[in-house]
Amino acid sequence: MHNGWLIYSDKDIEVNKAYIHWFMEEAALQSIHLQLVRREDLMIGIQKNRHVLLNNHQIEPLPEFAVVRTIDPMLSIHLESCGIIVFNNSRIATICNNKALTHHYVHQLDVPMVDTYFHKASFLKESPPLSFPFVVKTVAGRGGKEVYMVTNELEYLACRKKIKGNDIIMQSCHVQQGKDLRVFVVGKKIIAAVLRESNSDFRANYKLGGSAIRYTLSKKEATRIQTIINYFDFGMVGIDFLLSMDGELLFNEIEDVVGSRILSAVSNTNILRLYVEHIKKHIQS
Repeated sequence: MHNGWLIYSDKDIEVNKAYIHWFMEEAALQSIHLQLVRREDLMIGIQKNRHVLLNNHQIEPLPEFAVVRTIDPMLSIHLESCGIIVFNNSRIATICNNKALTHHYVHQLDVPMVDTYFHKASFLKESPPLSFPFVVKTVAGRGGKEVYMVTNELEYLACRKKIKGNDIIMQSCHVQQGKDLRVFVVGKKIIAAVLRESNSDFRANYKLGGSAIRYTLSKKEATRIQTIINYFDFGMVGIDFLLSMDGELLFNEIEDVVGSRILSAVSNTNILRLYVEHIKKHIQS
C-alpha cells in the first residue's frame, strides 16, 4: 500500500468535497492510501539546519508523495527537499502559476501566441502602453479572475486602481472573444479537449457561466500541443488556448491546479483514474 497526502487549503475543501472523495476512492482502487491534509495545518522551515515538516505541530511519518491542490510553489519546493515526490512538481507550480513565466518558456517552443507584454502595475503611466482595446491580467490570477478588458481611457484608469501592486501581463485581444480551448493532460498524454464559449463575457470560463462541448484536435493542433507537453514534466494540467480570427490555436496559459468539472460535463472520461495510474507508475519507477 502506497501512502500519499492530498493537500488543500481550508477554504477549498468544502467546495471540492465530492472531488476529494472521488480522488481518494480512485486511489484506494489502486492500492494507494490518500490522506486529506489541510495546508493551514502544515508548517515548513529549517530547524537545526534541517528541512522540517510539521502537521498540526507534530512530526509525522512523511508520505511517499503529495498531490498539492492549492497554489503554493514554496510548499512544493519544500516537500521535495524533504524527499517527497510532488504532483505537480515544484517547477510546474512555479512556472504555471505565473502567466508571465509561462509565456516566457512556451515562447521558446515556437508556439503561436498573441502579443504579450510583461509589466508591473506600479510602472503603468497615465496613458496606456497599448492601443485600445487590450486585456490586462495579473500574473497570479486564475479561473477568469483578475482579467480585465480595457476598451477606453476610463476603463484603463479603473483597471490601474484594481491591479495596483501586482505583476501583470498585457495582451492584444485580436482573437475570437468569449471562446477558448482547454486541453486536459496527464503525464505525456493528451486526454481530451473541450471548447468553451460564452455569449455574455469575453472570458469563456465554465465557472463564469460559459458553455462547453467536446473538441476533436486536428493532427497539426495535437502535434503543437505535444511540443509543450514534451518540454514540461506534467502530472495533470489544463493547457488553454485562444482562437485567432482564422481559428488557429494561440497559447494562453497552463492551469496547474486544474479541475475537471467541465470534462465530466461533456464526457465519461475518468481523468482521476488516469491521474492515479500516472502517479502510481511514477512513484514505483
